[in-house]
Amino acid sequence: MNILEVNNVDKYFLEPSRFHVLKDITFAIKKGKLVTITGKSGSGKSTLLYLLSTMDTEFSGSIRVDGEELKGKSNRWLSNFRNEHIGFVFQFHYLLPEFTSLHNVMLPALKRGTHDKESIEEKAYGLLKMLDIEDQAVKRSSLLSGGQQQRVAIARSLINDPLLIMCDEPTGNLDSKNTQIAFGIFREIIDKGEQTMIMVTHDEDLADRSDEIIHLEDGRVV
Repeated sequence: MNILEVNNVDKYFLEPSRFHVLKDITFAIKKGKLVTITGKSGSGKSTLLYLLSTMDTEFSGSIRVDGEELKGKSNRWLSNFRNEHIGFVFQFHYLLPEFTSLHNVMLPALKRGTHDKESIEEKAYGLLKMLDIEDQAVKRSSLLSGGQQQRVAIARSLINDPLLIMCDEPTGNLDSKNTQIAFGIFREIIDKGEQTMIMVTHDEDLADRSDEIIHLEDGRVV
């Protein structure tokens, strides 16, 4: 089953001058895969990820997630869709520094509002335990190490059981040891088969260990 289908997608930047950044992009991704997007700086990797994650809606062509066409949907619809179906892990963790690790993980589920606070807290703690960081649950995120902060960010991305996890250089700020730990966590999550991960990376070793590679050159899949 294809969880993501991209057909004939083109993307232009209009400022400071018109630039054709993505050119006739077509591919499909099956459920339960860890897919990396690779390419040199300026090849369009992050731009493509932002389109796939509904953060940018100015494109031509078709993007379907779990059978839902994203093109033409309202911002409100897309915001709800993101919160329900897409988790995010970025190069920088974007944790709220004054909140505890546990509260940071809970936030997307609290925003979604489909479960009571007690059950959300229990699930968030379980995710921190799965990532071997439950001992930092009540510590403010600003007091954690970089590797610990990224594990909290990974837990946060999983709290709503997303169909897709979108990662933009998620190991870019980590040392080699924590990079291997993070990738091992990603691999374990995906091998359970319920979720799909799309990761932009410059790390060739990580790309080689993914299930599929989408390589971009000058805005095209090659």
